[in-house]
Amino acid sequence: MARNLATWGNRLHSGEKTYPIVAQRKRWFAVSGALMLISVLLLVFKGLNPGIDFTGGTQFVIPDVADTSAAPAEQAAAEVVPDQIPRVTVLGDNDVRVQLGVMEQDEQREMVAALSESYDVPEDQISYDQIGPTWGAAVGQQAVQGLIVFLLLVFGVIALYFRAWRMAAAAIIALLHDLVFTVGIYALSGFEVTPATVIGFLTILGYSLYDTVVVFDKVKENTANLFSQTRYTYAELANLGINQTLVRSINTSVVALLPVASILFIGALVLGAGTLMDISLALFVGMAVGTFSSVFVATPLEVTLRSSEKAIAEHTAKVLALRESGGADVVVNEDGSVRVGALQPGHHQGVGSQPKRKGRR
Repeated sequence: MARNLATWGNRLHSGEKTYPIVAQRKRWFAVSGALMLISVLLLVFKGLNPGIDFTGGTQFVIPDVADTSAAPAEQAAAEVVPDQIPRVTVLGDNDVRVQLGVMEQDEQREMVAALSESYDVPEDQISYDQIGPTWGAAVGQQAVQGLIVFLLLVFGVIALYFRAWRMAAAAIIALLHDLVFTVGIYALSGFEVTPATVIGFLTILGYSLYDTVVVFDKVKENTANLFSQTRYTYAELANLGINQTLVRSINTSVVALLPVASILFIGALVLGAGTLMDISLALFVGMAVGTFSSVFVATPLEVTLRSSEKAIAEHTAKVLALRESGGADVVVNEDGSVRVGALQPGHHQGVGSQPKRKGRR
């Protein structure tokens, strides 16, 4: 099986095997558009579930409990503040955190006594503090400011490195695509949004950008000598770049997702380490959708934007006209993909360029 995968990867890299990802970009844009629409509707009609760091409230920590279930906390809350539903989280092996809404001082003391009785822990060992919503609002504001600065820096760096603002625009749109989808998953699942979640949102942007830049770099390499050949269009060489980095994108994603999946499914859901759920879900969903966007959104979108350039449009028309007249030695598959043919060792730039004629000695 490993040998078959290696052979598949080699055929993709050499151009002997290609998938028409760019040619079928309208299909992928439709899929992404539907996902974005669903995510926005979830945010509008269902909304997120912000933690007390953003809404304000009271937090109790009960150490060294024999029973880490939520039942004792729910019983204590029902006695003191029956109109509130506690959020119970297990910290470590035997500590419990109980979060409630804003409470008066008398209610806080009563809650400490009720928790002490429910969990059989001395009152003086139970700590509690009131968290105001202003701190959470400041965290959210700083996160938005950091996101804006990050996107501006990303746009500038990519535009300067690739010398193409359309690549930068496609990368930014792919990043926003990943962010909106991940936030929509939080709205759908009802997971609590905490400052750690915000950190997770910002982290996935870096991962998605890394994968996108790798694909763009291959596209730049393949199209360096675009206008010196008339066998392949810009879209076809960009599609080759996606196929050449496809195995790498899959391998990188699997390696990155495995530890995050262990944190999310084993640590959070099986062992009950609730403090990991807020950030692990963001990382897991963001990394997965980031791989999708770098392959099916970023480069196809960049090709769409660049297709309107006069030089590329004229070159594409010239290549297609030559191909229709039978003057181009190109194999077009049934699915619309173009077989580029095996690359010579060490030959990367100007894929498919016509060979130079040897001069007389």
